[in-house]
Amino acid sequence: MPIITLLTDFRDFYPAAMKAVILTIAPQTNIVDITHGIPPQNIKWGAAALSFTAPSFPDNTVHIAVVDPGVGSERRSLAIRATGKKTQYLAGPDNGLLIPAAKTIGSFEVFEIFSRSTEKPSPTFHGRDIFAPVGAKLSLGEDIHEMGVPITDFIELPTKAPAISNNILTGEIIFIDSFGNIITNIPEEIAFKFVNYGETVFLEDRPLPFVRTYTDVNSGKPLLLIGSHGFLEISLNRANARDYFNIDTEDIIQITK
Repeated sequence: MPIITLLTDFRDFYPAAMKAVILTIAPQTNIVDITHGIPPQNIKWGAAALSFTAPSFPDNTVHIAVVDPGVGSERRSLAIRATGKKTQYLAGPDNGLLIPAAKTIGSFEVFEIFSRSTEKPSPTFHGRDIFAPVGAKLSLGEDIHEMGVPITDFIELPTKAPAISNNILTGEIIFIDSFGNIITNIPEEIAFKFVNYGETVFLEDRPLPFVRTYTDVNSGKPLLLIGSHGFLEISLNRANARDYFNIDTEDIIQITK
């Protein structure tokens, strides 16, 4: 049974409209909603959520992701084949949304795709009229080479690479989950070069003990850990770190010793 995942910032009835198209083309599809709760137009959050989840899916899963503030403009539509331990496909806009997930899966090829429908796609809903049909056809085994032309000048999101300098660990916030946990782009291999379990570091002069799990500190207390996604996470035990630190989604963070 084909598997297609959906990730959008749509909420409302729009995901259902995409599912209707997918099921019309590929009725046996198992559709999995990764999330439709990405903050509106927040490409970076969408890219992070997709990269955290896509690699866990089975071989030949198709991921359709739409966080698309440029819909209807000259921005291109993409399909990607990513190959590592398994092969997976991605479809979505050329705005950086898909690339982190493709890199996480393995090596990848990117194709600019074109709608072959006799009906003109809506300039405001490419998720339904372009990406859903492409994803459905990919799930049925249609050759990605028949859908478009390979490109190498795809868009990537600007990022600040994590770095350690003068006892300061600098990184970027890439996601804040519904619990208020602040997820950074600092991978565990860099984190462990800066701090070890049991040590305490600081964010905005507030102590952050580096622990293995949330309950290693008292309720309501801040902490630092490696999340299940493999990146450094700033959290509170049974409380909201975003509110506690008053951190914005676009902030650069600096953790000090």
